[in-house]
Amino acid sequence: MRSRNSDPETRLETLKLIIYLVPIFGFFPSLWSLYLRQGSQREQTVSKTAVTLALAWVMVYVLTAAGSQASDLVSTRLLVTSLLTTTGYFVTNLWLMVRLLQGGSARLPGVSKLGDRLP
Repeated sequence: MRSRNSDPETRLETLKLIIYLVPIFGFFPSLWSLYLRQGSQREQTVSKTAVTLALAWVMVYVLTAAGSQASDLVSTRLLVTSLLTTTGYFVTNLWLMVRLLQGGSARLPGVSKLGDRLP
Protein backbone atom coordinates (compact mmCIF):
# COMPACT_ATOMS: atom_id res chain seq x y z
CA MET A 1 0.00 0.00 0.00
CA ARG A 2 1.35 3.42 -0.94
CA SER A 3 1.62 6.17 1.61
CA ARG A 4 0.05 9.53 1.08
CA ASN A 5 3.44 11.25 0.69
CA SER A 6 4.36 9.07 -2.31
CA ASP A 7 1.55 10.54 -4.39
CA PRO A 8 3.14 12.88 -6.99
CA GLU A 9 0.42 15.53 -6.56
CA THR A 10 0.92 15.59 -2.81
CA ARG A 11 4.69 15.87 -3.21
CA LEU A 12 4.25 18.71 -5.70
CA GLU A 13 1.90 20.54 -3.33
CA THR A 14 4.32 20.05 -0.42
CA LEU A 15 7.17 21.44 -2.54
CA LYS A 16 5.01 24.46 -3.39
CA LEU A 17 4.23 24.99 0.30
CA ILE A 18 7.90 24.78 1.20
CA ILE A 19 8.68 27.43 -1.41
CA TYR A 20 6.07 29.65 0.24
CA LEU A 21 7.93 29.29 3.53
CA VAL A 22 11.36 30.25 2.21
CA PRO A 23 12.28 33.30 4.30
CA ILE A 24 11.90 36.64 2.49
CA PHE A 25 11.63 35.20 -1.06
CA GLY A 26 8.64 32.97 -0.32
CA PHE A 27 6.58 36.02 0.60
CA PHE A 28 5.99 36.92 -3.05
CA PRO A 29 4.57 33.59 -4.31
CA SER A 30 2.51 33.34 -1.11
CA LEU A 31 1.07 36.79 -1.65
CA TRP A 32 0.40 35.98 -5.31
CA SER A 33 -1.44 32.79 -4.32
CA LEU A 34 -3.59 34.76 -1.88
CA TYR A 35 -4.24 37.47 -4.46
CA LEU A 36 -5.42 34.96 -7.08
CA ARG A 37 -7.33 32.95 -4.45
CA GLN A 38 -6.23 29.69 -5.98
CA GLY A 39 -5.02 26.47 -4.47
CA SER A 40 -6.22 24.10 -1.80
CA GLN A 41 -7.27 25.07 1.70
CA ARG A 42 -3.89 23.86 2.96
CA GLU A 43 -2.11 26.07 0.43
CA GLN A 44 -4.16 29.08 1.45
CA THR A 45 -3.40 28.45 5.14
CA VAL A 46 0.34 28.18 4.53
CA SER A 47 0.25 31.29 2.33
CA LYS A 48 -1.51 33.29 5.03
CA THR A 49 0.95 32.08 7.66
CA ALA A 50 3.95 32.92 5.45
CA VAL A 51 2.63 36.40 4.62
CA THR A 52 1.78 37.14 8.26
CA LEU A 53 5.21 36.03 9.46
CA ALA A 54 6.99 38.05 6.78
CA LEU A 55 4.99 41.22 7.42
CA ALA A 56 5.51 40.94 11.19
CA TRP A 57 9.25 40.44 10.66
CA VAL A 58 9.53 43.42 8.29
CA MET A 59 7.58 45.63 10.68
CA VAL A 60 9.77 44.75 13.69
CA TYR A 61 12.95 44.97 11.59
CA VAL A 62 12.12 48.43 10.25
CA LEU A 63 11.01 49.77 13.63
CA THR A 64 14.10 48.51 15.44
CA ALA A 65 16.40 49.82 12.70
CA ALA A 66 14.73 53.23 12.78
CA GLY A 67 14.84 53.29 16.57
CA SER A 68 18.53 52.41 16.65
CA GLN A 69 19.28 55.27 14.25
CA ALA A 70 17.21 57.74 16.25
CA SER A 71 18.62 57.03 19.70
CA ASP A 72 22.22 56.20 20.56
CA LEU A 73 21.24 55.31 24.10
CA VAL A 74 19.33 52.17 23.21
CA SER A 75 20.75 51.42 19.76
CA THR A 76 22.59 48.28 20.87
CA ARG A 77 19.48 46.82 22.49
CA LEU A 78 17.38 47.55 19.44
CA LEU A 79 19.95 46.02 17.11
CA VAL A 80 20.06 42.88 19.27
CA THR A 81 16.26 42.79 19.18
CA SER A 82 16.41 43.05 15.39
CA LEU A 83 18.96 40.25 15.26
CA LEU A 84 16.85 37.98 17.47
CA THR A 85 13.71 38.75 15.47
CA THR A 86 15.44 37.90 12.20
CA THR A 87 16.84 34.68 13.65
CA GLY A 88 13.42 33.75 15.01
CA TYR A 89 11.79 34.41 11.64
CA PHE A 90 14.27 32.18 9.80
CA VAL A 91 14.14 29.38 12.40
CA THR A 92 10.33 29.45 12.50
CA ASN A 93 10.10 29.14 8.72
CA LEU A 94 12.63 26.31 8.75
CA TRP A 95 10.70 24.53 11.50
CA LEU A 96 7.45 24.89 9.54
CA MET A 97 9.15 23.42 6.46
CA VAL A 98 10.23 20.38 8.46
CA ARG A 99 6.70 19.99 9.84
CA LEU A 100 5.29 20.07 6.30
CA LEU A 101 7.79 17.47 5.12
CA GLN A 102 6.71 15.23 8.00
CA GLY A 103 3.08 15.64 6.97
CA GLY A 104 2.10 18.00 9.76
CA SER A 105 0.32 21.31 9.82
CA ALA A 106 1.83 24.74 9.27
CA ARG A 107 -0.48 26.48 11.70
CA LEU A 108 1.02 28.54 14.52
CA PRO A 109 -0.91 29.72 17.57
CA GLY A 110 -1.61 33.43 17.28
CA VAL A 111 0.05 33.86 13.89
CA SER A 112 -2.42 31.63 12.07
CA LYS A 113 -5.32 33.26 13.85
CA LEU A 114 -4.05 36.66 12.70
CA GLY A 115 -3.45 35.30 9.20
CA ASP A 116 -7.01 34.01 8.99
CA ARG A 117 -8.15 37.63 9.00
CA LEU A 118 -6.44 38.19 5.64
CA PRO A 119 -8.91 38.19 2.76
